[in-house]
Amino acid sequence: MFDEVQQSRIIEMAWEDRTPFEAIERLYGINEAQTIQLMRRWMKPSSFRMWRKRVSGRRTKHLKLRSPEVGRSHCPTQYKPR
Repeated sequence: MFDEVQQSRIIEMAWEDRTPFEAIERLYGINEAQTIQLMRRWMKPSSFRMWRKRVSGRRTKHLKLRSPEVGRSHCPTQYKPR
């Protein structure tokens, strides 16, 4: 379904605190439930449980729940060249 690069990007986006599930759906056409299924399949069980614990109830992972003050999907220093 997804190539290795797409898989890696979906996992990265799912792990990011400020990237909402809606952004993953817009870019890759998979909703929150499908993202959770893919994360379960692609990750080790312990990593999946840690991820689910982190994102469960996190307001920034859902556009409708997030504060209007959160205007970007990543930290300003996240993509600076090293």
